[in-house]
Amino acid sequence: MATWDDVRRIVADLPEVEERPAWGNPMWRVKGKGFVWDRPLRKKDRADLGDAAPDGEILGVRVPDEGVKHAYIADDPSIYFTIPHFDGYAAVLVRLDDIGVDELTEVVVEAWLDRAPPKLAAAYLEQHPTRQQIDD
Repeated sequence: MATWDDVRRIVADLPEVEERPAWGNPMWRVKGKGFVWDRPLRKKDRADLGDAAPDGEILGVRVPDEGVKHAYIADDPSIYFTIPHFDGYAAVLVRLDDIGVDELTEVVVEAWLDRAPPKLAAAYLEQHPTRQQIDD
């Protein structure tokens, strides 16, 4: 089970990340582009999800495209989900209480790599060759 402290620790290890609120909640950005954020469910979200609406903390995560979003959800719907608000948007929601720290780290780093400028991402991968092997 991961926590917001885990999210903060993971993003603190990534270059050029800043935490700036968005919609009243923490959002982490690389070079101004948001890649992960606190995304509590709103009343409409809960109504849309019905009984499937989780009670715990929710992390929003940018992904490269909707295909990746749907792959995450198909791979483990007990952790990953979406809401109608995100239809057509390359982001997936993560049940923070249900994801392990190792998997969270992978998801957050992948989101950072997707949003970071190419040179910054390449420099990071050069310094972290094991990440390169996972990404290939």
